[in-house]
Amino acid sequence: MKKIFNFSPLFVAGMLAIGLLLSSCGKDALQKAVKDAFIKGDTTEVAYEAICDIITSNAEKYSDYVDTNGNINVDALDQMINEVGQNLRPPMTWNTKRYGQKSLSLSIYFERSGSMVPYDQASGGGQLKKAVNDLINFFPGGENASINIVNDNIYPYNGTVESFLQDRDIYASTKGVGDASYTDFKVIFDKIFQAQKPGNVAVLITDLIYSPKNTAGVSVDKIFNEENSLATSIFTKYKGKSIIVNQLRGDYDGQYYPYNGQPFQYKGQRPFYAIIIADASTIDRMAKDNRFANFLNLSGTINSYRFNQANTTLDYKLVPVWNNNAGRCRESRDQKGLITNCEADRETGILAFSVAVNFNGLQKDDAFLSNPSNFTLQSQNGFTVKVEKIDPSAITGNNKAYLEGMTHVLTFTGKLGTAKDEITVNLRNDFPAWIEQSTSRDDSSASATGFATTTFGLERFLRGIYDAFSASQSNYTTMTIKLEK
Repeated sequence: MKKIFNFSPLFVAGMLAIGLLLSSCGKDALQKAVKDAFIKGDTTEVAYEAICDIITSNAEKYSDYVDTNGNINVDALDQMINEVGQNLRPPMTWNTKRYGQKSLSLSIYFERSGSMVPYDQASGGGQLKKAVNDLINFFPGGENASINIVNDNIYPYNGTVESFLQDRDIYASTKGVGDASYTDFKVIFDKIFQAQKPGNVAVLITDLIYSPKNTAGVSVDKIFNEENSLATSIFTKYKGKSIIVNQLRGDYDGQYYPYNGQPFQYKGQRPFYAIIIADASTIDRMAKDNRFANFLNLSGTINSYRFNQANTTLDYKLVPVWNNNAGRCRESRDQKGLITNCEADRETGILAFSVAVNFNGLQKDDAFLSNPSNFTLQSQNGFTVKVEKIDPSAITGNNKAYLEGMTHVLTFTGKLGTAKDEITVNLRNDFPAWIEQSTSRDDSSASATGFATTTFGLERFLRGIYDAFSASQSNYTTMTIKLEK
């Protein structure tokens, strides 16, 4: 006797869904491994590494989770893993980002040329040595840092991290290491890049004065063009890297060696630089991790600029009530970046609305972020923008939902003469003005204007780095806000 089974449409649909899910998991080893880890409760670093091995063994298939350097894209992988977890019942989460940060290593490259020795004399304030010590102390795992001495080449420091930190006369301790009469930037930068492994952060401490061998009789213009071309040729080969140049100043007491002219004694302030080099994705992750805040925001820094910083998507919220708001408008619940029901002030015809934004991820100081000239704004009705840093005292119970976690308020003002408008705001990534202002063409005398604050040929070398990355850094961020009456 045959048995006839009648299945409801709902039951059939459910079975098909389960079948598709099992089929999908069977075909995709990566998602199956993630799901298995959740189900087994094996959300450990060992399980995470096994998932990473699946990606690296088939990087082409899983390219969404690999960065430009072939390393695991920690953020993208974490997002996928947690999307899988959220689809389980009950939903599960797994913080995998900490594994990407855990393995970071630090390498210090400390320049020991003739013009660097006077920065660390007993008569001075020790600003240069303090900066290096801070970089080591504020780097998680810095006690395991690799320390190297550089001039004509790179030489390992003959001591421990602890002995370096405690040394009161580091230049005396490293006397005789290498050839201190010149600095070979090509050799130094090439070797730093070649030695870097995934997760490594390198820092070069230097006065950034280009001083190769055999420059007698070579004109200033020729040497400047040479260093500009050299910088571009070096950094073009390493597109996935990002470089942060921090300018500091320290007490200098000793012999100074100018490009043209005779050496002379100088006692006073001079600039020096801490140059941080790492994969761009590594610096992006460090910027989001508070453990690296003091490392990236180095105490004593006067000016800073990051080369090869990708366009960043920022979070922002409409602030219903703010100091200079005029008229009325409403943020759309259905579409991000759309502001509807816009009505101008009845007396003035002006519409002014404010949005709170979080600029922290950009790693820029407040002077830069609060300067309207660093923003470009396009709109059909000619809106303008005002930028204000959020004072913590301004956060109240009424506006906490809009301001908490944000750093600045942008107020847009104009007359909405059309039914719709679209405001596009770009925070420009221009070559920094401070670099030009910190550059000298003649360092032959301490009496020259700006000797205490400028570096010979600085602009040409850093411009060369900027040109190597220029195609990828036109804007730090772009915001688009749509208005409708």
